[in-house]
Amino acid sequence: MAGNPIVPTIPLHEDGAHHGFLRLPYSRDDSAWGSVMIPITVIKNGVGPTALLTGANHGDEYEGPIALMELAVTLKPEDIEGRVIIVPAMNYPAFRAGTRTSPIDRGNMNRSFPGSPSGTVTEKIADYFQTVLLPEASIVLDFHSGGKTLDFIPFASAHVLENKEQQAACVAAVEAFNAPYSMIMLEIDTVGMYDTSVEDQGKVFVTTELGGGGTSTARSNAIAKKGVRNVLKHAGIMKGELETAPSVMLDMPDDDCFVFSQDEGVFEAMKNLGDPVAKGELVARVWPADRTGRPPIDYRANRAGMLVSRHCPGLIKPGDCMAVVAVTV
Repeated sequence: MAGNPIVPTIPLHEDGAHHGFLRLPYSRDDSAWGSVMIPITVIKNGVGPTALLTGANHGDEYEGPIALMELAVTLKPEDIEGRVIIVPAMNYPAFRAGTRTSPIDRGNMNRSFPGSPSGTVTEKIADYFQTVLLPEASIVLDFHSGGKTLDFIPFASAHVLENKEQQAACVAAVEAFNAPYSMIMLEIDTVGMYDTSVEDQGKVFVTTELGGGGTSTARSNAIAKKGVRNVLKHAGIMKGELETAPSVMLDMPDDDCFVFSQDEGVFEAMKNLGDPVAKGELVARVWPADRTGRPPIDYRANRAGMLVSRHCPGLIKPGDCMAVVAVTV
C-alpha cells in the first residue's frame, strides 16, 4: 500500500520553533496540482516527552484554534523540555468553511479514524495522525466544544478505559487541565473516533467541551488557554507551576444521561446549563412550528443530576440531542 501523501513543510524533529504546513496534494477544478495546507507548529528543545495538541477536529469549534494559535506565537523553545506539536485546525477544510464536517468530502474527522492513505481528504488526514504523529506523542490534548448545535458547561474529560492505569493517568491530566468542571465522559458513538485511536495506542488523552453555539467567549477561551499550559506543565514539558482553581468532578454513568427529541418544531429550554435537575423534571419542550393552538410536547430528565449540555439552535428535529444530565461525583 502506498504511504500517506501528506508532507510537512517544516522539520518535526529539530530543536527550535518551526511554523509551516502539512501539505496534502488535492487536485480540484480551480487548481489541478493544488494542495490542502494545514497549519502546524513544532517547538522542540532537547530530549523529553512529546505533546500533540489539536483543535477544530470539528470545524465549527473555536476555543482550541484560538488557544493553540496563541500558544504557537508565545511558547518559546527555552520554555520547554521536549517537543510540542500544535495543529490548531485538524480538519482544516471544515475549519475554513465554519462547518462540522469537511466541505470537500463531508468527512467528520472524529468519525474517520484510523483513516486511509488512499481515501478521501478527511481519511488521509486521519491516517497521517494515526500513523505519523500519534505514535510519537506521549500526551494528546484535543479541544472540542458544542459547535453550532450544542452548548456545554465548560469541562475537560477522560473516558472509562479497560486499562485502569492508563485511565488514572488520563484523569490526572484532566484534573491538571483544571476546567471549572471535569467529566468522566460517556460517548454515544465511538466508531471512528480520534479519541479511541489515541487511547488504543496507550497515550494519555484529554478532551474538552468548552461551550458551543458556533462561537467562543472570553471565558471559554481563557479556560482553554490556561488548560493547555497546565497540561504541558503536568506532562513535564513546560516549566512552571500549575494555575489552579476549584473544579467539580462529574460523571456520565449510562444512557439515562441523554434526552433525545422525537419531534420536530421549536425548541424551548426549561433549564439553564449548570442547573440541578430532578428525575422526571421538565428539561425541554418542543412547540409545533407550523400552527398555533396546540400545546408543546414535554421532555423530562431520565435521572437526577446537573444539566451539562443542551440543544443550541431554536429549531429541533427528531433524533437531535436536546439535553444531557450528568451526576456530581
